[in-house]
Amino acid sequence: MVFDFNKLEQMNLNLVTVKKIIMKTRSLLIIMLCALPIIGCSAQKVKKGKDKAAPTVEAPKPVVEDEKEPEITDECKVNVSLFNESVKNKLYADAVEPWYQVYNTCPNANKAIYSQGPKIIAWQMSQAKTEEEKTQLKELLMQLYDKRMKYFGNEPKYPVAYILGEKAMDYCEYFTEDPLKERAYGWLKESVDGMGVQSKLTVLSKFAEVSNGLYKSNPDKYGEQYIADYQKVTDLLSQIAGDEKNKNAATAAQYKDFIDNVFAVSGAADCSKLDEIYSKAVQENISNLDMLQKIMKLYRRVGCTESSVYFAAAESSHKLQPTAESAAGCAAMSAKKGDYRAAVAYYDEAFRLAEEEEDKANYLYNNAVYYYSQLKEFSTARQYARRALEINPNQGRCYMLIGLMYAESKPYGDDAKGRILNKTVFWAAVDKFNKAKQVDPSVADEANKLIQSYSKYFPTKEECFDLPQELGGQTFTVGGWIGETTVCRPK
Repeated sequence: MVFDFNKLEQMNLNLVTVKKIIMKTRSLLIIMLCALPIIGCSAQKVKKGKDKAAPTVEAPKPVVEDEKEPEITDECKVNVSLFNESVKNKLYADAVEPWYQVYNTCPNANKAIYSQGPKIIAWQMSQAKTEEEKTQLKELLMQLYDKRMKYFGNEPKYPVAYILGEKAMDYCEYFTEDPLKERAYGWLKESVDGMGVQSKLTVLSKFAEVSNGLYKSNPDKYGEQYIADYQKVTDLLSQIAGDEKNKNAATAAQYKDFIDNVFAVSGAADCSKLDEIYSKAVQENISNLDMLQKIMKLYRRVGCTESSVYFAAAESSHKLQPTAESAAGCAAMSAKKGDYRAAVAYYDEAFRLAEEEEDKANYLYNNAVYYYSQLKEFSTARQYARRALEINPNQGRCYMLIGLMYAESKPYGDDAKGRILNKTVFWAAVDKFNKAKQVDPSVADEANKLIQSYSKYFPTKEECFDLPQELGGQTFTVGGWIGETTVCRPK
């Protein structure tokens, strides 16, 4: 029997690939010869290259519980090989016919139907002549994902939740006539809920983006939903970013920063709006530790820690299970009520319970501020500031605080000599302001203003001449609680 390669070319089968298959085994040659009449009768005659039309696609059939699995014939196996090889070589025109044959007759034959199918359909969309053709292909793409879930949705690595994420991503890309992408929202949510920290970063980002779009279209309707989605996405991204073994950790941190910024300017982060949504939620979840902690975390993230709702959540949470977050909330609540002794006690507790070094430094600094500004215990305030600097030496704010305390101090008497010596505190204060801008450029502008302001109060040359024993040397140790050695520099 003579093998008709011309006939194969008319069917748009890849000639080189078929020749290789034929040469492999005698049995495969027989399979191809037997399959030829069937394919020749059923396949559409199509043009080569970008003008090729899509073969007819069978309409999806309703799922029947006892429906038998389609038979995976030898012809199916051959066609899988043909389209798979063609796609790998980016010969999409050659892949069209065998892919449709497999998709319509044996959709359970191989996962490659669904990994390569979107590429083939995308290529066809790029070649489509009319909007009607594009619409049909877009709907076919959505059906493809449904079939994948039906036949290959039980795979541990790529379960239904993963497939829904891929379906939603393609929907968002190709269905440009749907600006809100509400149809994709449910798929994205189910995907993120199902995949958790295993979610693709692009899916997490798209979920936040679609939710934000819905919120902007109707804040009253989608406000609470958007906030919940934002929390869910950023929590997952934080977990991924915090996993040093995860190769996507750095990218996840970048995604989180971007999503945080979008949320911050969305309007949903307004404190009064959050109060409207969560005041009732706190009351209804007074014993639900998980919910209370989520509400506190959200309020802290958007800077609404002065809210009565945040205080209520913190107080209830602290009674159930004290944490650094709940203790800090109680500290803020106490400070707002004017009970600063209770506030510093709560911040001490928050420091003991905190796990993150940054949080510990913040709690210590807050106590330094209260001891300085409210309790007027400068020495204790400096102790807290110095402890914060031990954790992070680049906190310019701590040096600024110490400098301000020095500038307000009068460690010497109020007689003529004491009034001169009291001016030495400004040397020590300016030293701290200089140190602040040295370690932390973000405070440089404020530090320079304070340096300029307090330098005016340095002792004059005449005053230094009047106290040669104290101020006649190169250095001077400021007395009292300060005890700092500084350089003598008359005004």
